[in-house]
Amino acid sequence: MTAISTPMPIAGTLNQALEDTARLFPQRGIGVYDRRGLSVDWRTYPQALALAKDRAARLATAGVGRGDRVLICLPTSWELLEIYFGAIFRGAYPILVAPSGTLGGAAAHAKKLDYLVELLAPKRFVCHESAKKDLIEFHVKNAVEISITPAELIALNPAVGFVLRQPDPQELAFMQLTSGSTGRQRAVMIRHAAVIHNTSAMCDFLGAQPGSETENVASWLPLNHDMGLVGCLLFAVTQRLNLWLLRPDSFLARPKLWLQTISEHRITASPGPNFAYQLCVERLDPRELKQVDLSSWRTALTGAEMIQPETCRAFCEKFAAFGFRENYMWPSYGMAEATLVITSDRKRKGARVLPTPAGAPAGFAPREVVCVGAPILDTDVQICAPNAIKASLPEGAVGEVCVKGPGVFAGYYHDTEATHETLQDGWLRTGDLGFMRDGELYITGRLKDLLIIHGHNLMPHELEWIAESVSGGGGSERCGAFSVTKGVAGEQAVLALEVGEQNSTKLALLDREIRVRIGQALGLPLADLIFVKRGKIPKTTSGKIQRAELRQQYLQNQIERLNF
Repeated sequence: MTAISTPMPIAGTLNQALEDTARLFPQRGIGVYDRRGLSVDWRTYPQALALAKDRAARLATAGVGRGDRVLICLPTSWELLEIYFGAIFRGAYPILVAPSGTLGGAAAHAKKLDYLVELLAPKRFVCHESAKKDLIEFHVKNAVEISITPAELIALNPAVGFVLRQPDPQELAFMQLTSGSTGRQRAVMIRHAAVIHNTSAMCDFLGAQPGSETENVASWLPLNHDMGLVGCLLFAVTQRLNLWLLRPDSFLARPKLWLQTISEHRITASPGPNFAYQLCVERLDPRELKQVDLSSWRTALTGAEMIQPETCRAFCEKFAAFGFRENYMWPSYGMAEATLVITSDRKRKGARVLPTPAGAPAGFAPREVVCVGAPILDTDVQICAPNAIKASLPEGAVGEVCVKGPGVFAGYYHDTEATHETLQDGWLRTGDLGFMRDGELYITGRLKDLLIIHGHNLMPHELEWIAESVSGGGGSERCGAFSVTKGVAGEQAVLALEVGEQNSTKLALLDREIRVRIGQALGLPLADLIFVKRGKIPKTTSGKIQRAELRQQYLQNQIERLNF
């Protein structure tokens, strides 16, 4: 299906968008809260523009040129924003990576950064002194050599004779990291035109105009995540809206801060993955929210992971007393390779569901699947037979979701093979499974082995390698990781490990150590850890783990687990 096209509004590049927003709406801007979520640092768009241009000149002094990669590892802060936009104004490509505290231990994070520096060959790595000390401790020499702190950057003199250049809309603007936290990652290349189109399409399905006086945005999402970066920060900048940013760790520690921010600033749009709404349902006491008014929150966008109907219903029911309405819940579907949004529900009837059709992959889809709406502007979505882009399936048939449109990415940086596999004849193969009904999309699962836990992408081998390192090796043929849906908790990780040991005491110790190591490295609890006898994990004739078959056996209680 193809969405109706309308004229493209405003600027053609992020540079021009920030300049236009600063010129046309000089009183609007961005407020960034501190770690406690209590004090906010508000700056106008003219101030943000001046900071971006200044940092661009200082990045030039630091040796950053056009086309260079700049890896930025900072918490949500004005330091991050000014350096990010400074890199864009320099003509470099900023790439955000989460600080270690949000994804796991310092050792695992240092290993990740070592890989990213090798993959991206960045000219500079911007981080705080504490992160640099971790890199030194874990011998990540390449990252240390190119590291620079925000304070060190500001101390540099701006480059003499530095001239800002307006890029072409088809040039690259930035890169987004995809996949997991310690394994092989890819950098998604995004053009200026793609992000301008995607954010403009978001404004369109909100029924708003750029510069609308009634629209305000808030987010606690990490800015290294596409929903936080494109769906909040760049959306607000390009569409000339006020924005308030909380830190992710502030929300996780005190979820009520999210709702209080929405209430205080009369926020109209604020997105979150399914787990965020579930966290509010489980942890918030209505007595703590006496002064909260959610009646302005007309767009509670939900996406980034499988949307659970039970969570949507529970959230609407619990917060109805605070002005939240069922039709405020706005299911959507997107991914970094499409810049962000692909489809969004415009009917404003809340989370609408259909029974999961026969043939949907077991372990992902619940009994009901949520409608994630129709394609955004100028975007085609079709359901294809797996590995057959040109074989469009009839309505109601489950197949691979394929996408074509202006938001589709330019490819993976320095990964031609993966690019050719994912982009075929102009179509983006998402690896997700779904079906169309009355022009709207329903997601049922995935073709890929990718795990999406609380909005973070993880590859199965990341868990498997950690488990094998604890158990004493043997290769990936002895371990299999997969995910299943656990009711309102959403997608959860399960790990099966072949062992020769059957002593209950030793198995209990092994169980504890694996769980601790995975928790430290990935910040991830295991829903289940299963020990089985050698040879019990299904494999192909070439020895590869059949994770889908292993998942199916688990769901049907066919795995002979060793008890301890």
